[in-house]
Amino acid sequence: MAESSAGRAFIGSFTTAGGRGITVAAVDGGTGALTPLGATDALADPSFLALSADATVLYAVGESEHGTAAAFDVTSDTPALLGAPVPVDGAAPTHLALFAGHLATANYTSGSVTTLPVRPDGRLGPAAYVLTHHGCGPDPERQRGPHAHQVLGDPSGRWLVSVDLGTDSVRVCALDPATGVLRPHGECALRPGSGPRHLAFHPDGRHAYVLNELAPTVVVCRWDAVRGVLEPLGETRVVQEGVTGRTYPSEPVVAPDGRFLWVANRGHDSIATLALDPDGERAALVATVDCGGHWPRDLTLDPSGRRLYAANERSGDVTWFDLYEESGIPRRAGSLAAPAASCVIFG
Repeated sequence: MAESSAGRAFIGSFTTAGGRGITVAAVDGGTGALTPLGATDALADPSFLALSADATVLYAVGESEHGTAAAFDVTSDTPALLGAPVPVDGAAPTHLALFAGHLATANYTSGSVTTLPVRPDGRLGPAAYVLTHHGCGPDPERQRGPHAHQVLGDPSGRWLVSVDLGTDSVRVCALDPATGVLRPHGECALRPGSGPRHLAFHPDGRHAYVLNELAPTVVVCRWDAVRGVLEPLGETRVVQEGVTGRTYPSEPVVAPDGRFLWVANRGHDSIATLALDPDGERAALVATVDCGGHWPRDLTLDPSGRRLYAANERSGDVTWFDLYEESGIPRRAGSLAAPAASCVIFG
């Protein structure tokens, strides 16, 4: 017998491409199935979402030329804006993270990271600080300048890291919780032209995996949280040798027990399973399976660690997969129509 609802999922989607904005869905604990409960299009193009620790406030970035961020009360099944959307003073924010009492956004087009204070009631204050990246890469179309693509806190809570596709690097900063000021600490250079997009930390807190968008590879790194230093160890393909056509990897996900790394591949429209060695310092491609749609922009693990969910932007659906315990290989279990899906998170 299937279990009752195991909480809720929040689905972001591009309103300018026919998406519903932010959809709240119930999650069936037995099957993983998603059932829509409510939606709002109060923020244009909410491309990425983050949830407060108590799961009562949802934050989103509006990926537009004049980028914004917004807070929503999600204590009911239809998200309600907590104040007007706030400018991030950057263009096309693509990612966000809650860190040290602030919301940080990665602004792709302007190549910058913005911090906004989070007030006690969950509302956002005006931008406190904008850190502009500098540099470029060898790709004349995609790397003429910096393109901050992801921002997140490290597992120790000491550092805020940002992944920049345009400069082939990962930056490490300290954030002053009193002022929101970001202090650059260091920068990890990656292979020129690789175009890093997102990274995920290993549960041991000592390793990280940087996924490249302009090359179908992942870089295994050692992470020193005391010194705030990221050290590349090796690079592994996320599609098989001989695959034709361009592949644009989008999101890495690490298993809670550290045995596997999963990667969503756009173009190839697949989910790759990579086995990690016990030390977390080597990755080996095991298999790729169809993502269940077209252009998987995001990939996430449910709170149980037993299922993966792919947000397939161009086919307009969210597909979920059960995971084989021994091999880690995903097996398609169902899907939900979600036009122009951009991301899925759980709370």
